[in-house]
Amino acid sequence: MENQELVKHVTEKAEKWLAPAYDAETQAEVKRMLDSEDKTELIECFYKDLEFGTGGLRGIMGAGSNRMNIYTVGAATQGLANYLNKCFADRDSISVVVGHDCRNNSRKFAEISADIFSANGIKVYLFDDLRPTPEVSFAIRHLGCQSGINITASHNPKEYNGYKAYWDDGAQVLSPHDTAIIDEVNKVTVDDIKFNGNKALIQIIGEEVDKAYLEQVHTISIDPEVIARQKDLSIVYTPLHGAGRALIPASLKLWGFENVHCVEAQMVKDGNFPTVVSPNPENAEALTLAIKLAKEINADIVMASDPDADRVGMACKDSKGEWVLINGNQTCLIFLYYIIKNRIAMGKMQPNDFIVKTIVTTELIKAVADKNGIEMRDCYTGFKWIAREIRLSEGKKQYIGGGEESYGFLAEDFVRDKDAVSACSLLAEICAWAKDQGKTLYDVLMDIYVEYGFSKETTVNVVKPGKSGADEIKAMMDNFRANSPKEIGGSPVVLVKDYKTLKATDSQGNATSLDMPETSNVLQFFTQDGTKISVRPSGTEPKIKFYIEVKGKLECPKCYASVDAEAAAKIEAVRKSLNI
Repeated sequence: MENQELVKHVTEKAEKWLAPAYDAETQAEVKRMLDSEDKTELIECFYKDLEFGTGGLRGIMGAGSNRMNIYTVGAATQGLANYLNKCFADRDSISVVVGHDCRNNSRKFAEISADIFSANGIKVYLFDDLRPTPEVSFAIRHLGCQSGINITASHNPKEYNGYKAYWDDGAQVLSPHDTAIIDEVNKVTVDDIKFNGNKALIQIIGEEVDKAYLEQVHTISIDPEVIARQKDLSIVYTPLHGAGRALIPASLKLWGFENVHCVEAQMVKDGNFPTVVSPNPENAEALTLAIKLAKEINADIVMASDPDADRVGMACKDSKGEWVLINGNQTCLIFLYYIIKNRIAMGKMQPNDFIVKTIVTTELIKAVADKNGIEMRDCYTGFKWIAREIRLSEGKKQYIGGGEESYGFLAEDFVRDKDAVSACSLLAEICAWAKDQGKTLYDVLMDIYVEYGFSKETTVNVVKPGKSGADEIKAMMDNFRANSPKEIGGSPVVLVKDYKTLKATDSQGNATSLDMPETSNVLQFFTQDGTKISVRPSGTEPKIKFYIEVKGKLECPKCYASVDAEAAAKIEAVRKSLNI
């Protein structure tokens, strides 16, 4: 009966998409789904409306309320325009930035969004071509805009596209604006969407903003002299067909690096990502061509950015000269270790400096911060929360860096989202600093482990697509709450943090409050042996994520293999305990 009700619901919803307000192509696609005996596709496309998550609006492209198309993008833009006109009614003019990445339909969605904003009396600064997400964030602040959007699905597969919404501080939209925008979007009917733009209100931008942004990125260099000494550092870079191609090689050149080799096949703008299975620098496969080139030229470092150039992946040579990937936790750890260590060495560290990490990112960062007397803050997953910490302390304390395990890092405060342009530039400086001491990036990582303790992290993604998947994910979270594990991987659970209730409960049942800005559907389990497990449904993808961190002790770099193997065995025991 429940399934019949669902089919009835989606059928009624889909039939509205046969109205004349929808174009012929969309109507034909919807009619095909309605006529099909198998209603699975119809359900997937219409069982819900796309919603803003930790990364904005994101979904598979196609017809339907649960798909990325000109109508869902149009409704989002019309709703945002309505909200902006309400919020800033006292202003003489309202302006927004519109950017996009390399994905199929990205330019189309960007131009349609620009038309809708302008039709609502809002001035639009539209980038002339694809640009990195962080530059869109920068441009909002640089041009004094009230909002902005970027059309991108970040590192998702080619079938996806997305819509990141930003506020006047250049950060992704947070409460109360996020829910208020959704309320406005939900009021929008297809007839309300003003598709016919006012070209007089659309200004094309490009090179002048690039120049200002790159000059600002250059200001975060901590030790220009080490770059001058190591300007021949051999760098291999790939944009994975995306927006990094526009600015990352230029930024490396501006910083003084003269030996940069781009993976030519992946410098081609292509939303089908023909040279990779998935354009995600977290995946080893995505770096295959870059590592191949690095081996050919005996490079010092490999770096890759995702399609919208906000995440950075990297590989370096280990003690045996073999190329190994540096994971997101290690990436964030290395960046913050370098910033802290060298700001202190250069006399640049100030008493009011602070760093930020997300709650699922390695606890080793806290060890580094504590030992050096630097304030460290924990926040929720999603860079909008790191941006919030910057905003809260603006004019009082100085943000000097922050990141998350999912390969995002921000080394500056003139951008309010993760930034692969500045991260790649700073990464090159870190490698130059290491090489200046006869070390590699791998050696730096080993130095950190010896001094601050060893940790090994892994993320397990349990993918559950569609409505049935969403129901399964909810059931899994409910079960963890109702039947909290008493031991994990052979070690007793000593603390449980539930961010949905904002309570931390120890093994004796004593509860304390968690100081967070709002609730979130995240659970964390801490065991006696120092293991941390975080569980959360993804805000942008049909999956539930398990973040596992186990601890160890590294006496010397030569012990790494055995310590790492012990940690891997412990992770397997954790996975077995959690049945994942």
